[in-house]
Amino acid sequence: MTDEAKTETATAEPNRPATSGSSAIPAEELGRITDDVVNALKTVYDPEIPADIYELGLIYKVDIADDRAVTVDMTLTTPNCPSAQELPIMVENAVSSVAGVGPVTVNVVWDPPWEQSRMSDEARASLNMW
Repeated sequence: MTDEAKTETATAEPNRPATSGSSAIPAEELGRITDDVVNALKTVYDPEIPADIYELGLIYKVDIADDRAVTVDMTLTTPNCPSAQELPIMVENAVSSVAGVGPVTVNVVWDPPWEQSRMSDEARASLNMW
């Protein structure tokens, strides 16, 4: 991939995935797409946990390239997760439904391993894990 075909990745806030930095996509449109991607990710729930994967901290990085291709790096709560086959497909389908995005690639990564500290306060509240 050439430098023109990809965006830089910004540093993520604590417990939040990194998102694309500078881009050839106009800033307003990139902001809308980013918000829509996050909202789409929040519609995906682990079938065994009553919290969405975004608030659980399973999404590590979202990269929106200049050609609008989206790459999502995500993890699972455990390598033995019974939903390991279906969750990445659910993420790909949810992000693909966002207007203005190109092809979507979902990578399951294990480094760093997921831990409960990655969960948002919203996820902790829904799971009663304080």
